[in-house]
Amino acid sequence: MGLMGFLDRLADVDTLDKAMEPARKAVQSVPSAVKDLLHGTWLGHPLHPVLVQVPVGSWVSAGILDAIPAMRPAATVLIGTGVAASLPAAASGAADWSEQGIGVRRLGAVHAVMNTVALGLYVGSLAARAKGRGTLGRALAYAGLGVAGGSAAVGGHMSYAQSSGASHAATAARALSSDWIDLGPLDDLPEGRPALRTGTGSGVEVPLAAVRRGARVDVFIGACSHLAGPLYEGSVEEVRGHACLVCPWHDSAFDLDNGEPRRGPAANPQEKLEVRMEAGRVMARLPSHNR
Repeated sequence: MGLMGFLDRLADVDTLDKAMEPARKAVQSVPSAVKDLLHGTWLGHPLHPVLVQVPVGSWVSAGILDAIPAMRPAATVLIGTGVAASLPAAASGAADWSEQGIGVRRLGAVHAVMNTVALGLYVGSLAARAKGRGTLGRALAYAGLGVAGGSAAVGGHMSYAQSSGASHAATAARALSSDWIDLGPLDDLPEGRPALRTGTGSGVEVPLAAVRRGARVDVFIGACSHLAGPLYEGSVEEVRGHACLVCPWHDSAFDLDNGEPRRGPAANPQEKLEVRMEAGRVMARLPSHNR
């Protein structure tokens, strides 16, 4: 069995589910403004993959410099930088982890344990170096790099195989035809709440969420960018001064004007379609950057 198959099987193991739940609830009890900061809602992109570059880059660079005797003091500085930077990276990862599906949370727990072990090894390396035990410090640092590398493989599987942090709306948009789609008469759309419409493409029906506001209609891909929740079953609310389409699953809120997230856990924008009227009928299509 390959590594990917092993990780997929690990994601099916429910042994630690009860132990994880208190940690998940603790993270979810953090004020929403703080969680949105950690999710990257304000950035329009998940924050965790941005922050992890600092500890990973610092520790890899330290590993190279530790092999050069004259550069070992610089390696120590880089290790300390990585240790400090790992804390905000871990906080952002925990915020994202708490809002994921159960399979992602199970692997996320493994990812967190491995990162904690790596962090402990690097802290031990700093302590050994401070006491003049350079050989032990380097051994601990290389061990930490090995564990961190393994943890990165788990994180990569979560991102690419389990689509953690990916925009599910963008994925759905790729299956949609680039032609104008007839969504029916304007008068058939309810006022001020999302309605389900569909578009075709690649041989499948793609759900869309259409919101009428008077003579204006905003049309979005119907799968929430966070975890593909059905936006057409959501609601329209004012969130932080903006009229938003709110997902019924995790309360992510997307600005009706441009699809930008105004409340997490979503960090990616929601894919919005171009709209025009033809003889009282609503026509929509993907914007040019998606065609």
